[in-house]
Amino acid sequence: MAGLLGSLSLPIALPLATASLAYLNGKYGLTADFHVLSALISSGIRMRLRLRRDRMSMFYDLEDRANNKKEADHPFLVFSGKTWTYKESYMCVLRYARWLKEDMGVKKDDIVALDFTNGDTMIFLMFALWNLGARPALINYNLTGIPLLHSVKASTARLIIVDPEVQEKLTEEVRQNFSNESFRDDGGSVKVVILDRATEDQILSSAEGWRDPDEVRAGATQADMAMLIYTSGTTGLPKPAVVSWHKIGMGSLFTASMLPAYKTDIIYTCMPLYHSSASVMAMGAALQTGATLSLGKRFSVRTFWSEVQSSKATMVQYVGETLRYLLSAPELPTDTEHNVRLVYGNGLRPDVWPVFQKRFAIPMVCEFYAATEGPGLMMNRSKNDFARGAVGRSGLIIRKLMAGGSTTVKFDHETNSAIRDAKTGFCIPVDENEPGELLYRLDEKDIKSTFQGYFGNKEATSKKILRDVLVKGDAYFSTGDLLRRDSEGRVWFVDRIGDTFRWRSENVSTAEVGEVVGLTPGVAEANIYGVLVPKHDGRAGCAAIILKDQESTATLTTSSSSPSPVPVPPESILTAIASQASKNLPKYAVPLFLRFTRAMDLTGTNKQQKATLREQGIQVDQIAKTGDRMYWMKDGRYVPFEESDLKMIESGGAKL
Repeated sequence: MAGLLGSLSLPIALPLATASLAYLNGKYGLTADFHVLSALISSGIRMRLRLRRDRMSMFYDLEDRANNKKEADHPFLVFSGKTWTYKESYMCVLRYARWLKEDMGVKKDDIVALDFTNGDTMIFLMFALWNLGARPALINYNLTGIPLLHSVKASTARLIIVDPEVQEKLTEEVRQNFSNESFRDDGGSVKVVILDRATEDQILSSAEGWRDPDEVRAGATQADMAMLIYTSGTTGLPKPAVVSWHKIGMGSLFTASMLPAYKTDIIYTCMPLYHSSASVMAMGAALQTGATLSLGKRFSVRTFWSEVQSSKATMVQYVGETLRYLLSAPELPTDTEHNVRLVYGNGLRPDVWPVFQKRFAIPMVCEFYAATEGPGLMMNRSKNDFARGAVGRSGLIIRKLMAGGSTTVKFDHETNSAIRDAKTGFCIPVDENEPGELLYRLDEKDIKSTFQGYFGNKEATSKKILRDVLVKGDAYFSTGDLLRRDSEGRVWFVDRIGDTFRWRSENVSTAEVGEVVGLTPGVAEANIYGVLVPKHDGRAGCAAIILKDQESTATLTTSSSSPSPVPVPPESILTAIASQASKNLPKYAVPLFLRFTRAMDLTGTNKQQKATLREQGIQVDQIAKTGDRMYWMKDGRYVPFEESDLKMIESGGAKL
């Protein structure tokens, strides 16, 4: 081959060599792998340096940039029309630290609950606590009542600082519980401080701040707690996940390297800071590169693009259904008038991906897969159709080097556990393109070094650890998610294990069905879940649907005690849904029921909730009270589902 190339003229040899390299790159994903390896190595080196220098705290990242003459005057935060440089932000942090130390009595190792909407105050309080060697517990500001009380109690915090905008969530009953001397498990009450504007002005007008000596932050290991971030609580009360210095440091460093982000970048997010996506992968990523964080108060279709455009953001973060909701707005000539070169996040459905990218002229999408409490992270940077819709991507090199870091195993939905070989007792890895539960390898000799678990909850922590998975004595983190990997190294999200249901002895993926139904013309959003059906085993599929002409009324009925009924869906829509599902899904996966609604129940990061829908099931009387309309598949058509139909099913008179 060498002799042949040597005998060819340069104009011929160069194109041949280029074509050969392009082929090898396409086949084995060399460029993508080198990018991942570069990000891993550089992030790993920086983490080792932090540990060696005894500077694990993120407080030092802000301090170093504030004290660097070349970076001190560079914008760190843009919020609500105001800009703070790195130096200005650092000085605000020191002033809040003095207040926390002298007026609130905060000291090293204290946990302080922060119940705040997005804003400069929450960010500065987080860094002020790290300055003092304390740790923030980031409370979901939507919580009230029992979930709020539980979240604060589980954190062991003696102090909760509250944004005036959410103080109405602290009802008289909640305040009485906090003031009870036996509220905390180890005794004592919780002090509630509403940080109003007058107090903030007084704090920030202070001539001097306070920097605790390095000894206060010394000795921190990578596994030590940096903060508490709560699970969404979709299957119960929120659990505080320990976010370690390694998690926040490596997560932000790797994200910044993978995107990649530069000092000239402006990263926009309106996702809540109480979630790791915003606090680690947006704020943290901006800090690690000396870039600028443009922060939105909360997600709003109306203000999203105006904030992106006014801040001149070059990157945008999303979570869940965020981008789908942006597509629901009327098209405008200004849709492409922005500086955004990349959007990144998790939860972007394959059906939304190309439509959003084309309409808003977004050059690159970076979808990632991660869990707040989990040890793993994967990303898929995509400019074209090859990996569109995948949550991760790896070529031959990464697959070989990282082979022992994770595995995907067969899962039994009836026993709700991994399938184990009858002879060996070990889990069974899936084949290519076969869905299975993703597991991440843990250090079996020191679990806490790779998985810190849930704070103060040994039972919940132990449930996430699987042992003797592939060999005797090993340990893996159970993600609770079903994924599949194809022969090209692309990884696809299939479903949450708790969301997948069985019908007619087959497993039904809610994500797959949702993608198909969501492509039906006239359908704005589809949320798939399984419902119990009397006299039948398993759960039948039900699709909660919002029609495009009803999107504008989505928020009008949520607070009404007597919501008006959802308009009757046109026959053409019912026919289109039936046709779309029947043509693109196996018969057992075609939704048996449709529930037309005006609004979806969402988490704070725009992820669909299913718990209430599953609980109400096909109970006609309960559904009628919400104003929703129920239909079911009968003789190949979707027709209204009435009380008489439910009674017929209950009596065993209906064949489904």
